[in-house]
Amino acid sequence: MKDIQAVQEFAADLAEMCTHTPLMAERPLVWTIIANPMAGGFTIAKRWKRHREILRIYADQARKTMRRSGPAMPSQTALEADQGTGRLGALGLIPTLRPNHAGDLVRRLIDEALANRPEKTGEAAPFYLIITAGGDGTSLEALTALYELPPHLRSSFAILRLPMGTGNDGADARDLDKALDLLVHPSRVDFMPAVELRTAKKDKGPFLAFNILSIGLDAFVTYMTNKMKGHLPGDSYKLWVDIATLFYDRIYPVAPMYIEAFDERGSSLSRFEEKLLLLAFGISGHRTYGAGISILPDDRNVCGVEEMPLLKKLKLKKLFTSGKHANLAEAHLLKAAKVLVRYSEPILAQMDGEPVQLEREDFPITLALTEPRIPVLKLL
Repeated sequence: MKDIQAVQEFAADLAEMCTHTPLMAERPLVWTIIANPMAGGFTIAKRWKRHREILRIYADQARKTMRRSGPAMPSQTALEADQGTGRLGALGLIPTLRPNHAGDLVRRLIDEALANRPEKTGEAAPFYLIITAGGDGTSLEALTALYELPPHLRSSFAILRLPMGTGNDGADARDLDKALDLLVHPSRVDFMPAVELRTAKKDKGPFLAFNILSIGLDAFVTYMTNKMKGHLPGDSYKLWVDIATLFYDRIYPVAPMYIEAFDERGSSLSRFEEKLLLLAFGISGHRTYGAGISILPDDRNVCGVEEMPLLKKLKLKKLFTSGKHANLAEAHLLKAAKVLVRYSEPILAQMDGEPVQLEREDFPITLALTEPRIPVLKLL
């Protein structure tokens, strides 16, 4: 009950901002807030206190300084989802109740938009703003559903991902105020790609990531973190990084991995074969995973890390977790649109925190950037 109250307070301030936002001011704006009440940004008292203060400041700013010419309203999907007093629906708020709930809600919003296409020529179509408030899991579910948005609706949607989880690598900003700037200041719709993993087996995949897709040690850390979630106190991801540094290659023996990278025209950029502990492929450079680990510290979006003796792993671990590994001989960084991977052993992959086991027969695999198709907000 306490967590739902926090989410309701959160949504009340966001609704104030949505009512006044300059975003698509000439069109009717329809907003939906998809929030995970169990996310750390709501349940961890210190974080919630800081978020509450930021929200009040931004809502007050919106109320006093902004006016939009077009109407703004909560979605019909939010109104129908409220089976209680109607208060949540009026705020455009839908708390998530189960796994994949966020994805199902986005699909319902797409259906709502299809049903509300203008009947008269020249009539402005509603613009649907989806705001997610949770961690990387909530973001991944919503983005996966939004990836299937029909092309003719892409100009009528945008998603804003607020950093309200314990892991916020998939949010639009790591700090709440920076993310809210996209709502209260003039912004435009831009489109971002995904990373797609395709296996040699037609019935397995494809798999999508919207931040970083990786195979190897990091995927093992993700798998164990998810498996032990709720059983270990504190930041268990960092704990499993320490454990994996010591024991990963005993659980998953590291074999030679053949890598060939290609540019957007399909021309080969680089090829090499090394024993790699992990291979990370991001939608761009300057990206983090594991709650802030800067595995892609510059403009390059691909990083492979070589296997090395234990003492060297321990010596260099801090450089990799702090993003200071770009110039190390053991790190292979490059910018690519597609990577072909050949491997002879079972290995784990992870897509924005969701792991999957890859078997020998799944190889070769390809990791590739898709066309830009996810509508996100960028400041003007």
